[in-house]
Amino acid sequence: MLLTLKLALVPAFLAALTVAGRVWGPSVAGWLAGLPVVAGPIVLLLALERGPAFAALASAASIAAIAASEAFNFAYAWTCRRSAWSLALMAGMLGWVGVAMLLTHLPGGLVWAVAAACVAVAISQNGLPRVTAPVPTVRLGLGELALRMLAGALLTVAVTTLSASMGAMWSGLLSVFPLLGIVLAVSAQRAHGADFVALLMRGMVIGRGSFAAFFAVTAAMLPHYGVWLSFGCAAVVSMVAQGMTGRLLRAKRPVQALSRELAEQQSAD
Repeated sequence: MLLTLKLALVPAFLAALTVAGRVWGPSVAGWLAGLPVVAGPIVLLLALERGPAFAALASAASIAAIAASEAFNFAYAWTCRRSAWSLALMAGMLGWVGVAMLLTHLPGGLVWAVAAACVAVAISQNGLPRVTAPVPTVRLGLGELALRMLAGALLTVAVTTLSASMGAMWSGLLSVFPLLGIVLAVSAQRAHGADFVALLMRGMVIGRGSFAAFFAVTAAMLPHYGVWLSFGCAAVVSMVAQGMTGRLLRAKRPVQALSRELAEQQSAD
Protein backbone atom coordinates (compact mmCIF):
# COMPACT_ATOMS: atom_id res chain seq x y z
CA MET A 1 0.00 0.00 0.00
CA LEU A 2 2.84 2.39 0.87
CA LEU A 3 4.55 1.82 -2.48
CA THR A 4 1.29 2.25 -4.37
CA LEU A 5 0.63 5.54 -2.60
CA LYS A 6 4.11 6.84 -3.35
CA LEU A 7 3.90 5.78 -6.99
CA ALA A 8 0.65 7.70 -7.32
CA LEU A 9 1.68 10.80 -5.39
CA VAL A 10 5.24 11.48 -6.51
CA PRO A 11 4.76 11.57 -10.31
CA ALA A 12 1.47 13.47 -9.98
CA PHE A 13 3.03 16.07 -7.67
CA LEU A 14 6.03 16.41 -9.98
CA ALA A 15 3.68 17.14 -12.87
CA ALA A 16 1.87 19.76 -10.79
CA LEU A 17 5.15 21.41 -9.77
CA THR A 18 6.31 21.46 -13.40
CA VAL A 19 3.15 23.33 -14.40
CA ALA A 20 3.53 25.69 -11.42
CA GLY A 21 7.12 26.42 -12.42
CA ARG A 22 6.03 27.27 -15.94
CA VAL A 23 3.10 29.47 -14.91
CA TRP A 24 4.41 31.21 -11.77
CA GLY A 25 8.17 30.62 -11.91
CA PRO A 26 10.71 28.46 -10.09
CA SER A 27 10.39 30.15 -6.69
CA VAL A 28 6.69 29.28 -6.48
CA ALA A 29 7.36 25.72 -7.64
CA GLY A 30 10.01 25.34 -4.93
CA TRP A 31 7.67 26.84 -2.33
CA LEU A 32 4.92 24.38 -3.24
CA ALA A 33 7.41 21.51 -3.06
CA GLY A 34 7.65 22.20 0.68
CA LEU A 35 4.11 20.94 1.27
CA PRO A 36 4.06 17.51 3.01
CA VAL A 37 2.10 16.01 0.11
CA VAL A 38 4.43 13.00 -0.16
CA ALA A 39 5.91 12.59 3.33
CA GLY A 40 2.65 13.28 5.19
CA PRO A 41 0.68 10.30 3.82
CA ILE A 42 3.75 8.08 4.25
CA VAL A 43 4.00 8.87 7.97
CA LEU A 44 0.23 8.44 8.25
CA LEU A 45 0.58 4.91 6.93
CA LEU A 46 3.45 4.32 9.35
CA ALA A 47 1.14 5.40 12.17
CA LEU A 48 -1.56 2.98 11.02
CA GLU A 49 0.85 0.09 10.45
CA ARG A 50 3.40 0.55 13.28
CA GLY A 51 1.53 2.64 15.81
CA PRO A 52 1.35 6.29 16.93
CA ALA A 53 4.53 6.12 19.04
CA PHE A 54 6.61 4.95 16.07
CA ALA A 55 5.08 7.60 13.82
CA ALA A 56 5.74 10.33 16.40
CA LEU A 57 9.44 9.45 16.37
CA ALA A 58 9.41 9.32 12.58
CA SER A 59 7.72 12.75 12.52
CA ALA A 60 10.51 14.29 14.60
CA ALA A 61 13.06 12.64 12.33
CA SER A 62 11.24 14.10 9.31
CA ILE A 63 11.76 17.60 10.69
CA ALA A 64 15.44 16.90 11.30
CA ALA A 65 15.66 15.56 7.75
CA ILE A 66 15.07 19.09 6.48
CA ALA A 67 18.76 19.60 7.29
CA ALA A 68 19.76 16.74 4.99
CA SER A 69 17.51 18.04 2.22
CA GLU A 70 19.01 21.50 2.54
CA ALA A 71 22.51 19.96 2.37
CA PHE A 72 21.50 18.36 -0.93
CA ASN A 73 20.11 21.64 -2.27
CA PHE A 74 23.10 23.68 -1.13
CA ALA A 75 25.67 21.32 -2.65
CA TYR A 76 23.70 20.91 -5.89
CA ALA A 77 22.97 24.62 -6.36
CA TRP A 78 26.61 25.64 -6.07
CA THR A 79 28.09 22.72 -8.02
CA CYS A 80 25.71 23.07 -10.96
CA ARG A 81 26.96 26.61 -11.60
CA ARG A 82 30.24 25.23 -12.90
CA SER A 83 29.57 21.55 -13.58
CA ALA A 84 27.23 19.25 -15.45
CA TRP A 85 24.14 17.87 -13.73
CA SER A 86 25.81 14.50 -13.10
CA LEU A 87 28.56 16.04 -10.95
CA ALA A 88 26.08 18.33 -9.25
CA LEU A 89 23.87 15.35 -8.42
CA MET A 90 26.85 13.48 -6.98
CA ALA A 91 27.75 16.48 -4.81
CA GLY A 92 24.16 16.84 -3.66
CA MET A 93 23.87 13.18 -2.72
CA LEU A 94 27.15 13.29 -0.80
CA GLY A 95 25.77 16.25 1.10
CA TRP A 96 22.51 14.47 1.88
CA VAL A 97 24.16 11.23 3.02
CA GLY A 98 26.72 13.04 5.15
CA VAL A 99 24.16 15.14 7.01
CA ALA A 100 21.70 12.25 7.33
CA MET A 101 24.41 10.17 9.00
CA LEU A 102 25.12 13.02 11.41
CA LEU A 103 21.42 13.33 12.22
CA THR A 104 21.26 9.71 13.36
CA HIS A 105 23.60 10.70 16.21
CA LEU A 106 21.40 13.56 17.40
CA PRO A 107 19.59 13.11 20.72
CA GLY A 108 16.01 12.05 20.13
CA GLY A 109 13.17 14.49 20.50
CA LEU A 110 11.34 17.30 18.78
CA VAL A 111 13.48 20.14 20.15
CA TRP A 112 16.72 18.82 18.65
CA ALA A 113 14.98 18.09 15.35
CA VAL A 114 13.61 21.63 15.08
CA ALA A 115 16.99 23.08 16.01
CA ALA A 116 18.75 21.11 13.28
CA ALA A 117 16.14 22.18 10.71
CA CYS A 118 16.36 25.86 11.73
CA VAL A 119 20.15 25.91 11.45
CA ALA A 120 20.02 24.32 8.00
CA VAL A 121 17.33 26.70 6.75
CA ALA A 122 19.29 29.72 8.03
CA ILE A 123 22.43 28.52 6.24
CA SER A 124 20.54 27.96 2.99
CA GLN A 125 18.70 31.28 3.21
CA ASN A 126 21.99 33.15 3.50
CA GLY A 127 24.27 30.88 1.49
CA LEU A 128 22.41 29.70 -1.60
CA PRO A 129 23.42 31.39 -4.87
CA ARG A 130 21.68 34.71 -5.46
CA VAL A 131 20.15 35.56 -8.82
CA THR A 132 20.16 39.17 -10.03
CA ALA A 133 19.42 38.73 -13.73
CA PRO A 134 16.20 37.69 -15.49
CA VAL A 135 15.80 33.92 -15.71
CA PRO A 136 14.39 32.68 -19.02
CA THR A 137 12.13 29.66 -19.02
CA VAL A 138 11.62 27.08 -21.72
CA ARG A 139 8.31 25.37 -22.34
CA LEU A 140 8.74 21.67 -21.60
CA GLY A 141 7.34 19.09 -23.95
CA LEU A 142 5.34 16.06 -22.95
CA GLY A 143 8.43 13.89 -23.35
CA GLU A 144 10.38 15.87 -20.74
CA LEU A 145 7.41 15.85 -18.38
CA ALA A 146 7.02 12.09 -18.79
CA LEU A 147 10.74 11.66 -18.10
CA ARG A 148 10.41 13.62 -14.86
CA MET A 149 7.48 11.49 -13.74
CA LEU A 150 9.26 8.24 -14.64
CA ALA A 151 12.38 9.31 -12.76
CA GLY A 152 10.25 10.14 -9.73
CA ALA A 153 8.57 6.74 -9.86
CA LEU A 154 11.90 4.87 -10.14
CA LEU A 155 13.41 6.80 -7.24
CA THR A 156 10.27 6.06 -5.22
CA VAL A 157 10.68 2.31 -5.72
CA ALA A 158 14.35 2.47 -4.73
CA VAL A 159 13.79 4.51 -1.55
CA THR A 160 10.73 2.51 -0.48
CA THR A 161 12.61 -0.76 -0.88
CA LEU A 162 15.51 0.59 1.16
CA SER A 163 13.36 1.93 3.99
CA ALA A 164 11.10 -1.11 4.35
CA SER A 165 12.99 -2.60 7.30
CA MET A 166 14.35 0.60 8.86
CA GLY A 167 13.67 1.92 12.34
CA ALA A 168 11.82 5.12 13.18
CA MET A 169 14.78 7.43 12.64
CA TRP A 170 15.67 6.21 9.16
CA SER A 171 12.00 5.83 8.23
CA GLY A 172 11.57 9.53 9.01
CA LEU A 173 14.76 10.54 7.20
CA LEU A 174 13.93 8.51 4.11
CA SER A 175 10.34 9.78 4.02
CA VAL A 176 11.96 13.16 3.30
CA PHE A 177 14.55 11.81 0.88
CA PRO A 178 14.86 14.50 -1.81
CA LEU A 179 12.88 12.65 -4.46
CA LEU A 180 11.32 15.87 -5.70
CA GLY A 181 14.55 17.82 -5.27
CA ILE A 182 16.59 15.40 -7.37
CA VAL A 183 14.16 15.26 -10.27
CA LEU A 184 13.35 18.97 -10.23
CA ALA A 185 16.99 20.07 -9.88
CA VAL A 186 18.37 17.85 -12.64
CA SER A 187 15.57 18.58 -15.10
CA ALA A 188 15.62 22.31 -14.26
CA GLN A 189 19.37 22.53 -14.84
CA ARG A 190 19.10 20.68 -18.14
CA ALA A 191 16.19 22.76 -19.40
CA HIS A 192 16.66 26.19 -17.84
CA GLY A 193 20.15 26.53 -16.34
CA ALA A 194 21.77 27.08 -12.96
CA ASP A 195 19.96 30.33 -12.08
CA PHE A 196 16.60 28.61 -12.42
CA VAL A 197 17.85 25.91 -10.02
CA ALA A 198 18.94 28.56 -7.51
CA LEU A 199 15.52 30.23 -7.54
CA LEU A 200 13.80 26.87 -7.26
CA MET A 201 15.83 25.96 -4.18
CA ARG A 202 15.38 29.37 -2.59
CA GLY A 203 11.65 28.79 -2.93
CA MET A 204 12.06 25.43 -1.20
CA VAL A 205 13.69 27.15 1.78
CA ILE A 206 10.61 29.34 2.22
CA GLY A 207 8.33 26.32 1.83
CA ARG A 208 9.97 24.40 4.69
CA GLY A 209 7.74 26.20 7.20
CA SER A 210 4.54 24.32 6.37
CA PHE A 211 6.42 21.02 6.27
CA ALA A 212 7.97 21.55 9.70
CA ALA A 213 4.66 22.74 11.14
CA PHE A 214 2.87 19.59 9.95
CA PHE A 215 5.33 17.19 11.52
CA ALA A 216 5.75 19.23 14.70
CA VAL A 217 2.03 18.81 15.31
CA THR A 218 2.04 15.06 14.59
CA ALA A 219 5.15 14.51 16.73
CA ALA A 220 3.54 16.33 19.67
CA MET A 221 -0.02 14.99 19.34
CA LEU A 222 0.31 11.38 18.20
CA PRO A 223 1.32 9.89 21.57
CA HIS A 224 -1.72 11.47 23.26
CA TYR A 225 -4.56 12.13 20.81
CA GLY A 226 -4.56 9.31 18.30
CA VAL A 227 -3.91 9.17 14.59
CA TRP A 228 -6.79 10.93 12.87
CA LEU A 229 -7.14 13.92 15.19
CA SER A 230 -3.37 14.44 15.11
CA PHE A 231 -3.12 14.37 11.34
CA GLY A 232 -6.25 16.49 10.92
CA CYS A 233 -4.82 19.21 13.16
CA ALA A 234 -1.45 18.91 11.42
CA ALA A 235 -3.05 19.47 8.01
CA VAL A 236 -4.83 22.63 9.22
CA VAL A 237 -1.70 24.06 10.87
CA SER A 238 0.37 23.24 7.78
CA MET A 239 -2.00 25.13 5.48
CA VAL A 240 -1.97 28.15 7.80
CA ALA A 241 1.84 28.08 7.78
CA GLN A 242 1.84 27.76 3.99
CA GLY A 243 -0.30 30.86 3.72
CA MET A 244 2.06 32.80 5.97
CA THR A 245 5.15 31.75 4.02
CA GLY A 246 3.30 32.62 0.81
CA ARG A 247 3.20 36.24 1.96
CA LEU A 248 6.95 36.09 2.52
CA LEU A 249 7.42 34.68 -0.97
CA ARG A 250 5.39 37.49 -2.51
CA ALA A 251 7.31 40.07 -0.49
CA LYS A 252 10.59 38.82 -1.96
CA ARG A 253 9.28 39.47 -5.49
CA PRO A 254 11.21 36.81 -7.41
CA VAL A 255 13.42 37.96 -10.25
CA GLN A 256 11.47 36.02 -12.87
CA ALA A 257 8.26 37.82 -11.89
CA LEU A 258 9.95 41.19 -12.20
CA SER A 259 11.40 40.32 -15.58
CA ARG A 260 7.94 39.23 -16.74
CA GLU A 261 6.49 42.60 -15.66
CA LEU A 262 9.28 44.47 -17.48
CA ALA A 263 8.60 42.46 -20.62
CA GLU A 264 4.89 43.35 -20.41
CA GLN A 265 5.71 47.04 -19.96
CA GLN A 266 8.07 47.02 -22.93
CA SER A 267 5.48 45.36 -25.14
CA ALA A 268 2.91 47.94 -24.06
CA ASP A 269 5.30 50.78 -24.90
